[in-house]
Amino acid sequence: MKKPELLVPAGDLEKLRTAILYGADAVYTGVEGLSLRAQQAEMTTAELAEGVRTAHQRGVKVYAAMNIAAKNSDLELVKQKTGELAEIGVDGVILSDPGVLAVVRRVAPHLPVHLSTQANTTNTEAVRFWHAQGVRRIILARELNLAEIAAIARDVPEVELEIFVHGAMCLAYSGRCLLSAYLTGRSANRGECTHPCRWEYMLTERSRPHEPLLVTEDKRYSYLLSAKDLRMIEYLPEVLAAGVSSLKIEGRMKTVYYVAVVTRTYRWALDAALKDPDGYRCAPEWLAELDKVSNRGYTTGFYLKHKGEQFAGLNTEESYRRSYGLAGTVLQYRPAEGKILVELRNQLTAGDETELLLPEATLALDSTTMTDENGQPLAAGHNSYRVYFRVDRPVPVGAVVRRRLPRSQLP
Repeated sequence: MKKPELLVPAGDLEKLRTAILYGADAVYTGVEGLSLRAQQAEMTTAELAEGVRTAHQRGVKVYAAMNIAAKNSDLELVKQKTGELAEIGVDGVILSDPGVLAVVRRVAPHLPVHLSTQANTTNTEAVRFWHAQGVRRIILARELNLAEIAAIARDVPEVELEIFVHGAMCLAYSGRCLLSAYLTGRSANRGECTHPCRWEYMLTERSRPHEPLLVTEDKRYSYLLSAKDLRMIEYLPEVLAAGVSSLKIEGRMKTVYYVAVVTRTYRWALDAALKDPDGYRCAPEWLAELDKVSNRGYTTGFYLKHKGEQFAGLNTEESYRRSYGLAGTVLQYRPAEGKILVELRNQLTAGDETELLLPEATLALDSTTMTDENGQPLAAGHNSYRVYFRVDRPVPVGAVVRRRLPRSQLP
């Protein structure tokens, strides 16, 4: 059985380091001005260079996305960035545009190329076509089921195949959506999606605009265009049997907390599935962990349709679920004193249920013992506060501290 890499989103350097800490084999990020997560989840060349150095020191690969639908005005930047990416040693570039591919092959012919899911690759002949153009890896369309993916893998074993296993799903075919551009003038295919599919809509009859028709039976709006999030952790042996090279987690726009929880949970699960695929059982605590990050409910997408299961990914009742959130991150471990220094990212009140996420375990922290940098007890800490907690074991820098959200902050 092929051992696939666990590929994790890294929207910035902190998330890159977090992904590495919690078990990623590879990370992907956006190239400034050329990816589908403009500005908020892109790195400059200098940041990428630092990220590549950091990742390679730990044996982790870095892939850089230049997957916009490029215009003529973008091609000079593509040329410039391609040369820079080759020089700093990224392990591959992700693209979808044939013109961008042509520039990359001309400027840096030895730079590995991955074809984005935006290219909608759904069959063997398409894989062979792109491979003949110099593409090493194909990120398959999300609309395929596992049997179809396995058939492609058997037909073209010389090509690396990558599929998503977790994260948000776009209702448009392989993410090629026009809704944001139509409603706001900001194109999803240029990295500027405003996510109108997540907005709240009501159905009205033309002559009665002030009398909305509620689709559900309660009094909340319906999210008619919003898909549930993908979650394949329960079916990892079936995923592994399909023969793909890379299992991808979605979420370059997500938080450090999301990256930490999802990465380590899939690391645990993937290691277990690889060790004993026939005896694999998805542990209830893994599902509980994934329920502790913001989500819209979960689905297996199209993957299991070959078993008679229909796509059940439309979320018509709610937007996000969340019960825990980021409290802070560890800046320093002081073994002589048995404590950690944490920089808070949100308010933390003494008495809040607080946990430290280590790569291998979760430790409860007693928030009532929280002190400031002078050792004085704190009733509450706020964003940017530096506080101490007592911990009786080594803790890596960058480890995440979370808290259970109070009812007032729940959706």
